[in-house]
Amino acid sequence: MFIPKKYGESRIEKCPFCEKQATTINKQGIAVCVTHREDTLDDLKCACGETLDILKGKFGVFFKCIDCGNMGLKKVLEINTVKAKNHNFKEKSSDNYDYSDNETQKINNCNKNPNKTEITVRSDDPRYFD
Repeated sequence: MFIPKKYGESRIEKCPFCEKQATTINKQGIAVCVTHREDTLDDLKCACGETLDILKGKFGVFFKCIDCGNMGLKKVLEINTVKAKNHNFKEKSSDNYDYSDNETQKINNCNKNPNKTEITVRSDDPRYFD
């Protein structure tokens, strides 16, 4: 079954540090997420042991080894383990957010308030433009 490509889905860049969708570019020209904007890829080695030079080309970032030649970002990340050096940030996600007791009570009270009524407003209703 043939599924055609949609606009914007042909190339989705991933952050090399956390595998989230990359939205910004760091100092080296590598696409990263917002939390790893200040981090850099340093001391990347080739399979032969040589250090890799970061280059930017028509199709994105690639690496050059003196002995082996050019390699793509995906292949280099398979060879090397990449860790973020800047550990000052703390990622916040909805799953591990710790609610305090007051916040939990406020949320529960908002959901159980019997004074609220649901009003359906249609586009031909005069209250639609209020």
